[in-house]
Amino acid sequence: MSGMYSTKGRYALRAMADLAMHEGWVSLGDVSKRQNISRKYLEQVIALMGKAGYVKSTRGKGGGYQLAVKPEELSVGQILRAAEGSLAPVECLDCTNGEVCPIMDTCPTISMWRDLGKITSEYLNDKTLADIISAAE
Repeated sequence: MSGMYSTKGRYALRAMADLAMHEGWVSLGDVSKRQNISRKYLEQVIALMGKAGYVKSTRGKGGGYQLAVKPEELSVGQILRAAEGSLAPVECLDCTNGEVCPIMDTCPTISMWRDLGKITSEYLNDKTLADIISAAE
């Protein structure tokens, strides 16, 4: 297992932290350079953040992106869910795909996976974007 979160989720956190650390309108080109994320991929990630209402944008000279939510009011869990969708630790607990595991009622490991998902969600929901940027300073 290489990790629970894709590059989309990791890049979303990095991009949002970058926006939080810079005042005013920030160009994606600048974020791309600072975070070493391709601009094309960053555009996709930021679009997800915009769709969730976490960033706003303006065009033209001096335009760019900025947070639409205060860093202390935006949880890591919210950002990751906007980027990744479900944060279920295993596919059989991912309710977003519309399928129910056929052995869920008899699976001996399901309670462990549920507990892991609950602990992970609580942790990610308790951490804010402000916590990330304060740790980086």
